[in-house]
Amino acid sequence: MNFRKFLIAQSILIAASSVVFPFYLLLIKNVGDSYSQFGWAYGLFTLTAALTYPIIGRLGDRYGDKKMLLIYTLGTAAVMLLIPLLYEVWQVYMIQIMMGILGAIQKNTEKAFLARNNDNETAGERIGKYHLQISLWSGLGIILTGYLIDFLTIASLFYLISFVYIIASFVIIKRERI
Repeated sequence: MNFRKFLIAQSILIAASSVVFPFYLLLIKNVGDSYSQFGWAYGLFTLTAALTYPIIGRLGDRYGDKKMLLIYTLGTAAVMLLIPLLYEVWQVYMIQIMMGILGAIQKNTEKAFLARNNDNETAGERIGKYHLQISLWSGLGIILTGYLIDFLTIASLFYLISFVYIIASFVIIKRERI
């Protein structure tokens, strides 16, 4: 996978996650009875990610960044389809554990790819441009969602974002031109 393809895929992924994040927070709070359940949900996400980073790092080295990003995109697409169906706190906890693993795959693979595909002379500049682009897409995604949500239900927003994750997977698997 070349840097340009990686940048396009990551821009799509970051924008998609930025779109659903505020509504996911509302959903988590509405399913639970207390803020402590909300805390547990986010704690499970963070702790799961932390505990899986070393394993994911080894898997990434073994299988490659492209395969790891495909696992992330397709796994997250599947999770986005499940989120509107959550009604019990234990279901939220299970999704948070899955999201923790998937989030760790994305973050670890992103950093590994950037480390593998930069030279020491221009690494800072290239990573700066990378973060500029994905941050711009994230911001635009959030602004667009503010308008879209007036026409969609929250459930349909998650279904739409699942489709966007699948589009990102096609960007990742598309063959490079020679």
